[in-house]
Amino acid sequence: MVGIRKRGENIRQFILDNVRHNPKDIVALTSNAYDISRQAVNKHIKRLVEQHALLVRGATRNKFYILHPLEKWEHIYALNGALAEDTVWRTDISKFVSDLSDNVIDIWHYGFTEILNNAIDHSSGEQVHIQVTKTVTTTEIVLYDDGEGIFKKIQRELKLDDERHSVLELAKGKLTTDPDRHTGEGIFFSSRMFDNFAILSGNVYFSHKYDQVKDWILERQKFQSGTGVFMELSNNTARTLKRVFDDFTSGDDYGFTKTVVPVRLTQYGDDKLISRSQAKRLLVRVEKFKTVIFDFDEVEIIGQAFADEIFRVFKLQHPTMQLIYLKANKQVTQMITRALLKDNA
Repeated sequence: MVGIRKRGENIRQFILDNVRHNPKDIVALTSNAYDISRQAVNKHIKRLVEQHALLVRGATRNKFYILHPLEKWEHIYALNGALAEDTVWRTDISKFVSDLSDNVIDIWHYGFTEILNNAIDHSSGEQVHIQVTKTVTTTEIVLYDDGEGIFKKIQRELKLDDERHSVLELAKGKLTTDPDRHTGEGIFFSSRMFDNFAILSGNVYFSHKYDQVKDWILERQKFQSGTGVFMELSNNTARTLKRVFDDFTSGDDYGFTKTVVPVRLTQYGDDKLISRSQAKRLLVRVEKFKTVIFDFDEVEIIGQAFADEIFRVFKLQHPTMQLIYLKANKQVTQMITRALLKDNA
């Protein structure tokens, strides 16, 4: 009897874990996963609906399911110089995650206060709209300010050619337009802590998922004024702040010394990475780190000059830095190897 009950609990948890990404196919998905009939799956779904864990939308063939929000809250704050991120966290936000484990609370505390502080100090906006949605499995927080827009500001401050270059700089980390007051680590680490993290501003959409190495950068036809930041985290994650920090530090040095640079973000559309100028753009600010990992995922080809600038010229100028490359195909590897051989000649 205990085994039957446990199996039922597992089935219902599977439904909850997968319904968000399979709202219309969750019955078939669960049926296949546990080798049970659709009727049996529907009984479990009915129970979850009765428990206010799921909501049913549509009817008959158009029926689909979504997680039932346990709590939903939103508020608009004036960016008038008096707003403090720690006060908003303590008085308005922390109560929504107070029943979760300490490691989850710590991640939310760090991520929320960092992102709100960024809006307070950098957006030049008049207000920030904050929305919290909590379900039985996840919590998500969205912040939207009506300021200049994060990518546009980085482009302007760093004199970049394109807003998309702003995403590349954010992906490296240690980026700030106000070095006297900020280290530039907040957004970077926040993007690595959550299950899903996204920034929408201008015509650019940046997204990072914890279980994927890739950062996604997409261009939108519709212009989005201000900056919107989306953060989502499982209520039961075992992830910790220390684990995320450790991924980007070397040894016992907790000074944020390692970064992963997604090389493909240097490309414009179908452009090939051929020239030294493209390599120099990729290398901006990486000298701030001790270890730099160049991720060549989705990069089909690079030129001799591009590889030489990074793995010979730059390396000679910074001999104590460790330069690592990964996910390079055969052609890219050959170009890098050629540059390294010249360096050692």
